[in-house]
Amino acid sequence: MTSPVGDSPIGDWPIGGWPVGAATGVGSLPGTDIREGTRLVFGELPDLPHLPELPARGPGADMVGRAAAILVDLPMEYVAGSWRLTDRAGGDVRRAQSWLSEDLDALEEMAQGYAGVLKVQMVGPWTLAASTETRTGHRAVSDPGLVRELAASLGEGLATHVAQIRRRIPGISLVVQLDEPSLPAVLEGSISTPSGLGRVRSVEPPVAQQLLGEVIAATGEGVLPAVHCCARRPPVSLFRRAGARALSLDLTVIGEELDDELGEAVEAGTQLLAGVVPAVPGQVLSDAVLSDPATTVGPVRALWHRLGLPAEDLARRVSVTPTCGLAGADDAFVRRALKSSRDAARLLVEDPEFRGRPGAEAAR
Repeated sequence: MTSPVGDSPIGDWPIGGWPVGAATGVGSLPGTDIREGTRLVFGELPDLPHLPELPARGPGADMVGRAAAILVDLPMEYVAGSWRLTDRAGGDVRRAQSWLSEDLDALEEMAQGYAGVLKVQMVGPWTLAASTETRTGHRAVSDPGLVRELAASLGEGLATHVAQIRRRIPGISLVVQLDEPSLPAVLEGSISTPSGLGRVRSVEPPVAQQLLGEVIAATGEGVLPAVHCCARRPPVSLFRRAGARALSLDLTVIGEELDDELGEAVEAGTQLLAGVVPAVPGQVLSDAVLSDPATTVGPVRALWHRLGLPAEDLARRVSVTPTCGLAGADDAFVRRALKSSRDAARLLVEDPEFRGRPGAEAAR
């Protein structure tokens, strides 16, 4: 099972980028059966599958719990609905480690013979710090020294995680996506204290960039680093300066004020994981968003038109995704959303201005 790859602006990445016309998911799915979730992803997203996350299993299967499973020398426990740093890892961390091992077993089983591109996700350092409490009950993000420790521990654990995936599934090319939905709030100082009565002091952009960059660098050579942020004003330039070579963004909420940053990113070779497919049924403004691929990719084409970018680059630079994780949807909606992502991505390849360009036939 292989995936053909067309031309791409990713210069020195081993296989030149992900397949032209690929679609993928952001990360999470509903349910508790990892083998079924992995089978669904490989079936619906064959050109760029990802390792599913199943937070419905409980604490330890959530975004922060998955990070707790790989942290080095920073034990955690789940207390009163929050993850807290502690002197000794609690049972929730051991359960998180067990689930992660089970997830990798399912991935290895499903990916037998696969030699294409695979995406895995992990929470980024700033969202981890914003979502974690200190031993005394404060937000970890309020302690600069502790944030540095968290970032170093996360980077070390992530490097081991990536190496383990490579050993289990040799021959793949790996996209490592760091999820940073909380970073805009960290930068603007709007993260609330655990009591809800105050706000954590804002973090300066150079500091945020440095620590994010250190975790990105820890993923190692031969990995395409991506950052996901579904906020209305994601710090695009900061992500790029930190080393992200792909950006996963919700294009349905981003305003034109980010056009300059996005244009610079794309022209510099940054790939886009374009969130345009609704992640939950309540986001559907019109059935056409899911049933008509041309409507689905409308925000992508509108962005490309505003940026004045070459039409023939669109399908090479863009992969279509849901706007965010799909954990809040039901199984039927998830299947529909993933199919809509796949159909919309392939429609980009069929654009008359793209058809016939190098790599287009390989993606059809």
